[in-house]
Amino acid sequence: MFTLKQIEDAHSKVKSGADFPKYIQEIKKLGVNEFETWVKDSHTEYYGQNGYKTSSNSMYENIEIANSSDPSKFKHYLSIHQRGETDYPAFCKHCAEAGIEKWVASLNKMTCIYYDKAGNEILVEAIPQI
Repeated sequence: MFTLKQIEDAHSKVKSGADFPKYIQEIKKLGVNEFETWVKDSHTEYYGQNGYKTSSNSMYENIEIANSSDPSKFKHYLSIHQRGETDYPAFCKHCAEAGIEKWVASLNKMTCIYYDKAGNEILVEAIPQI
């Protein structure tokens, strides 16, 4: 089964959202089926087969998530991040500002779903195949 070190090594190659599809393919090959990232501190829970789970540590001090979501603002921030115009810390701050609490990536379905604090789906996005 995969280790947190293997995932961190794969993630270290990600410089912007433009690198996300390659990262997804790499961790999928490791056996990751799904992961859930919490914007407040960027800790992530990774899930594999047979109930296997591992979690990363927080990457930064807690940031406050806006109480209400702004889907159009979020879509703009996501778009510029995917074009490589922002780094990961900036993207997380933008998510918080737009009211995004977490995202869940399904590597089996190749989707990434962004949620607000109330648990509402704000955006369902197909992860590009490379």
